[in-house]
This record gives sequence, C-alpha cells and structure tokens, in this order.
Amino acid sequence: MSTTKPVHAATRFATAGNELLVGGVPLTRLAQRVGRTPFYAYDRAQLTARVRHVRAQLPAALRLHYSVKANPMPALVQHMASLVDGLDVASAGELKTALDTGFEPAHVSFAGPGKQDAELSQAIAAGVTLNAESAAEIERAARIADALGIAPRIVLRVNPDFELKGSGMRMGGGAKPFGIDAEQVPDCLRLLDTLGIALQGFHIFSGSQSLKAEAIAESHVRSVELALQLAGDARQALPGLYLGAGFGIPYFPGEQPLDLAPIGASLAQCLARVERDSPGTRVSVESGRYLVGEAGVYVARVIERKVSRGQVFLVTDGGLHHHLAASGNFGQVIRKNYPVAIGNRMMQAQRETISAVGPLCTPLDVLAERMELACAEAGDLMVVFQSGAYGLSASPTAFLGHPPPLEVLV
Repeated sequence: MSTTKPVHAATRFATAGNELLVGGVPLTRLAQRVGRTPFYAYDRAQLTARVRHVRAQLPAALRLHYSVKANPMPALVQHMASLVDGLDVASAGELKTALDTGFEPAHVSFAGPGKQDAELSQAIAAGVTLNAESAAEIERAARIADALGIAPRIVLRVNPDFELKGSGMRMGGGAKPFGIDAEQVPDCLRLLDTLGIALQGFHIFSGSQSLKAEAIAESHVRSVELALQLAGDARQALPGLYLGAGFGIPYFPGEQPLDLAPIGASLAQCLARVERDSPGTRVSVESGRYLVGEAGVYVARVIERKVSRGQVFLVTDGGLHHHLAASGNFGQVIRKNYPVAIGNRMMQAQRETISAVGPLCTPLDVLAERMELACAEAGDLMVVFQSGAYGLSASPTAFLGHPPPLEVLV
C-alpha cells in the first residue's frame, strides 16, 4: 500500500489507499477493533513526536509540563507522564488520574479557582503542589495542612496586568477569577511568612491558543520580568517559575502552524536572565492543547445520506454531545468548520458539497457545514481532525441520553 501526504495542512495523519491511518491502523479496521462508533482515537506515535519536537525547539533547561485538562483520558495521561517533567491538574478527579500514573507528586500541580476543602486536603496529603488562587485559599490550605501535620507546597498563581495578545482564551489581565492580582502578591507573600509556609514559586498564565509566536514570546518576557519584580518582595528564594505556554494549533482555513523557533530563542534569553537575577530558580512551561490536540480524531458513522431542497446532509451517529467544540458551540463567535474528511474514501475523486449533522433534536448539532468532501453513503466513516484536546471531556455527553463515545490510544 502506498501512503500519501497528510489530508489537510493542519493534520498529521497519512493514508494508505483509500483509508486514513491512525496509529498505523486503517480506519475501517480500527472501527471494527473499537467495536462501535462514535469514538475518539489518539495516535501514540504522534504524541511522542510532538513532545520531542517541543523539546528540540525550546531550551534544554526548560521543564515541560502537560496540562491534563486538555485530555484527561487515563491511558493518554499515562503515556504523557513518561514524556514530560510535570503534570498540571484542575480537579480532584484529574489529580487521581495524575497520581495513578506513578508520577512524583511534588511535580504535580493543582490549579483552578474554587478548590473545595476536601480537594485541598487530598492535594496536601498527596504532597502535590497547590497553585493558590487567593489569600483566602492560602489560609484554608494552611488550616488543613496544620490539621494534617503536613507542610503544604504552595505556588502563588499571579494574575498579571497584561494578557496574551491574539489568544483564543485570555487567562490574565484585567479582572479575572484566576490567580492573585499582581499588586496583591506582596500581601500574600507576607501571609506565607506569617504562616511559616515556604513559597514554591510563581505561576503566571496570561492566555492560550495563540498562533502568534511574537505575542507568545512577548508574554513570556513580561511574565519573567513580573516574576523577578515580585521575587524582590519575597523574603525567600524563588524555587520555581511556571509559565503558561500559550501555544495554539491551527483549526480553520487560513491558519498556519505555530513556529516554535523564535519562542525558543526568546525563552533562552529569559532563562539566562532568571539564572543571573534569581540563581537556582527552575523555569517550567505548561502546555496541553499543543501537545495532544493534533494527535486525535473523532470518528462518527454516516447513518443516512439525505437531500433536502437540493442540499445534501450526512446524518451521523455523532454530534455536539460528544464534540462540542467541532459543532462551534465551545467559544466560537462565528461558526467555522474543523478539518473533516470521509475517512474510508480519502482518495476518491468524486466530491460534493455536504453538511454533516448528528442525531440530536437541535439545529446546533452540526459537525460540518457546506464543506466539499468525497461523496459518502450510509456506513461510511466521517473523521473530525484536531480532536485530541478539549473534545469528549468538554462536551455535554448526557444531552438527550445518547451513549458516550469510546476512546482508544493507538
């Protein structure tokens, strides 16, 4: 069988004959192996290759963390744990998944506002690092730690006075529920001193899903400057500095893959400055979507080919209840199509303009709108690319009572 180039500029999957390959397995065979559709499939080799690419482009001294919220599938997290230096979680459920990998607890960080006392207790007992989001959270963690007789590991999450320009999700700058406003950090440092808690570092995350290397590099430079400024208010050394990567992936026509080279060059300068002004501080960068997003596909089966007033609809067994982002209902202001293909007709010349919809009783249940694809029939397999991050776990699976999709790591 001969392979071709990837099917779309934003995808990394090859084909053999008419079949898309996932993990080297033809799609129809993979569907038989999984047992039913719809399902998500994640390509193990692509995950490994992406981490290697990141490490090759960024400074060797930089520590790389995987953000579990991007994709918390246990088998995938286990694989990522073998490749990265840290895991970042945002709930007790994700914490359990991270600890089940056998990862060193001190290198697991727990972020997010609104941590409940039970979650704080679990995290402190496990010995993981807490990213404190407020002075009140610090005080609650201190009380719980005192009752447990365990010294808590606390990083201050800082809400900077700037945001990542051109980012899909702005996590810093202005009024935010995330982190401690930069101007309030000195008070929190004094609170840690009063409580006798050793500062583990600062976490500064200004935004995510950016495809602009210069904007990401600028946010890193500003984050380092802010951290060093705040460190001057601390009576303790700064063991760690945790930066949000902000690395995005292309989803829509016209978007180009992110070039990490200029970001790596800028980070090398940042690390040199940190080493000069705060010797011994370990710098880490956290990434989720960029590490796993392009390595996953969502696969649904065509149930019926329907023509309504001249428009062709492919009605599938998948939809927004499984993949909210692809439906356009996960933050898009104007709906745009994810890259989509008929996975068992990759080389077919005959094409037509179709809309692909799911089985839900709502006009929002759209996976592709007026896209030119290979002509398909009932039984064919529709593939949604760029589905390795914020797919199943970010979707309303209970909506209308359909069964959840399966997930496989291939």
